Amino acid sequence: MTSDGTPAGDESGAAKALWGARFQGGMAPEMVPLNLSLGVDARLWREDLRGSAAWAKALAGAGVLSTDERDAILAGLEAVADRIEREGLSGAPEEDIHSVVERMLGEAAGPVAGKLHTGRSRNDQSATGVRLYGMASAGRVRTDLMALTQALHGLASRGVDVIMPGYTHLQQAQPIRAAHWALAHAFAFLRDVERVERAASAASVLPLGSGAIAGCPFPVDREALRQELGFERVSENSIDAVSDRDWICDLTYAGAMIGVHLSRLAEDLILFSSLEFGFVRLSDGYSTGSSLMPQKRNPDVAELARGKSGRLVANLTRMLTLLKSLPTGYNRDLQEDKEALFDTVDTLALTLPAVAGAVDTAELVPERMGDAMAAELLATDLADYLVRRGVPFRTSHEVIGRLVRLAEERSVSLSGLRIADFHEAHEAFDDDVHQLFDWRASVDSRDSDGGTSLRSVRKQLGQVAERLSELGAG
Repeated sequence: MTSDGTPAGDESGAAKALWGARFQGGMAPEMVPLNLSLGVDARLWREDLRGSAAWAKALAGAGVLSTDERDAILAGLEAVADRIEREGLSGAPEEDIHSVVERMLGEAAGPVAGKLHTGRSRNDQSATGVRLYGMASAGRVRTDLMALTQALHGLASRGVDVIMPGYTHLQQAQPIRAAHWALAHAFAFLRDVERVERAASAASVLPLGSGAIAGCPFPVDREALRQELGFERVSENSIDAVSDRDWICDLTYAGAMIGVHLSRLAEDLILFSSLEFGFVRLSDGYSTGSSLMPQKRNPDVAELARGKSGRLVANLTRMLTLLKSLPTGYNRDLQEDKEALFDTVDTLALTLPAVAGAVDTAELVPERMGDAMAAELLATDLADYLVRRGVPFRTSHEVIGRLVRLAEERSVSLSGLRIADFHEAHEAFDDDVHQLFDWRASVDSRDSDGGTSLRSVRKQLGQVAERLSELGAG
């Protein structure tokens, strides 16, 4: 490298590959675009600079760099950071962010910059940078998930005294509190928070100091590196360290599950905000109209979230497919890991706040819920009535099934049957049977922990609030 930072032998000033000396002639033109990754990994420039600064300190601690050389490199790295902040990276001719930083460092610090890569490979350098990115990104995803869970908690709080039909197979099943429905989604997203936390911990393993595959020949203090960069642990095996992308699978898996849960919540919001249901009204800020039909009010926030889930699931599949047949050690295939990771992080950053806002501003419509509820929702309550009078449940189930069929044949609701019909169906029915057709009594009879009674739902609200508080949600 010359005194102005231009790679030796490169009179044109164009970038030269870090590995170019062993090769004769330039890269084939068809290979150049395939080889480039700067368009993808450019966003890692801060992480690359941070890792490089830590490595400079480690080399000084190992006696490879003098104090003056270390300080010159650190000052040069700060200058590179300022330059990228001001100018960006557009037009940089290098193949990846590491090459850009090395060239700019040479231009800022002079020949001493050539000492920074001592004992370090792009394999452990890149692995370190993307892990730093993953740890920080997982933290942001976690924050957005907690905001969505907080919004669902708020929706549940507004629905404690609202009774709605509960569904299985998309058929009315039993009455539940609207809060119970909203909390079901909240608990799913709390599990997602745990998955993201585990992925962040899996990412928090320091690979720097592993070299290309065999480790570093200089006595760098990897524990000091770990502390400097904020990792939880130091990698145990240098071969594994440069090829391990399990943590990206963990994070994309967490992203895929978040996508599944977003899609299920979105489907409920789409159905429940339709004219046919009308249980929920999304605010205008999260709805759109039609360019043709003036009356339309479309739940686009939910439809878009449901669509984004496909990307999140695909990114997990992409990572597993990428890794499944790689031989031991680093392989260039691993360059493809970042796009799946970045897309998962970007998609969640785009989607989670919008869904949280939609949920936070959504309104429940109790009147529509009440109008939709069919007396058949209480069929199980009738069976339980007989059970309490000593009738085996299987017999009770059969008796109530016959009553439901009788009501259908007469085109009346279950509650429209006569007392005589109940007496005829089974002698255990008494004249008080019609008192069972009470939505609130039904939900409050389901008083087991996790059930839909007032006591249980209030307990669940407290559990979600407590968990959010433990996680640091505001």
